[in-house]
Amino acid sequence: MKANEHLQEGRSGAAGEQASVLFIADPGKPAAVAERIAEYLPERLRSSDRVGRRWTTCVRRKPYLPDEQADFADVIDTVDPSSEEEDIVVYLTDLPRREDTLPVVADVSADHKFALISVAGVGGVNIERRVRTVTELAIARILGEPELKPPGGARRFPSAQIEDGIRYFAPAGLRRLRLLSGMVRANRPWRLVTGLSKVLVGAFATGAIALATNTIWLFADTMGPWRMSAATVLSIVAMILWLILDHELWERPKSPEERDRSVLYNTATVVTLVIGVVVLHVALFCLLLFTACLTLPPELLSRILGHGVNFFDYLTLTWLLASIATIGGALGSGLEDDAAVKEAAYGVRQRQRLEETRQPSNEAG
Repeated sequence: MKANEHLQEGRSGAAGEQASVLFIADPGKPAAVAERIAEYLPERLRSSDRVGRRWTTCVRRKPYLPDEQADFADVIDTVDPSSEEEDIVVYLTDLPRREDTLPVVADVSADHKFALISVAGVGGVNIERRVRTVTELAIARILGEPELKPPGGARRFPSAQIEDGIRYFAPAGLRRLRLLSGMVRANRPWRLVTGLSKVLVGAFATGAIALATNTIWLFADTMGPWRMSAATVLSIVAMILWLILDHELWERPKSPEERDRSVLYNTATVVTLVIGVVVLHVALFCLLLFTACLTLPPELLSRILGHGVNFFDYLTLTWLLASIATIGGALGSGLEDDAAVKEAAYGVRQRQRLEETRQPSNEAG
């Protein structure tokens, strides 16, 4: 456990009173958010605290949540906040939680001094600020001190009573879109480029070979923007489909109850791969443009095309080369093992969830 203490001098009135908060966080984005909130929280709470306390915080990176739909009471039993030395335990996870179709942001138990916060539930933008607001709402509820609530926080995150405490939901409006964006953000799709090294090498090699073929030069000169755009879209779609099918990234629901959850996860997978492959395509375009400008003399290109060339001709040629290279990258993705692809396409907790859900079926087979 990484301790990160922040001692704040109490105000007059209740000298020596202390309160401590333990943040338990899943690896990845939740842990990073927890670290930053732990630095900010003591000062923020002290400024709103009528009693006057010394607030301390610490952070532990450890995944406890076995399943995103685990019952809150089971989560409390698993984490066992009463066994911790700190007064309040806040658990941050990047797994999404829902009540029917409503995204759940947090479950809070004042009796157990415990809060479970879904980072994915707050959306894909302003994550730290929103999680900080929910954390302050949870602490105010646990301590029974409304003055600790952030301004407007209770209106922003509607709540309802549940058996073991209180539940906070995502803000009204575009709730499912917020949840989806939070799940995609947790997957960090831009890491696909660096995570799939064999794909990038295979794609670049394909583009470099095509660059040495004068037939490709003529195609690029005559295809026009509509055909070039169609080639780009088809190459990106081919890469995405190959990754999904070859590495079994598509979830198949085993029961009608799991269908809605599978739709959510499959949509998050597709959006993650679209963003990642587009970033890969742009990276290939830049690499191939640099290679074309460096190795292909304008005089040679002009002789084959039959007209003078400028930088726009190099851009057009690279546009086609990047599409061809992306197709080569799709074939190259078959050289990557499933673990490498899942590591590049998913966050830590999503990979663990996939392994846990597929392990029973593998054992049955």
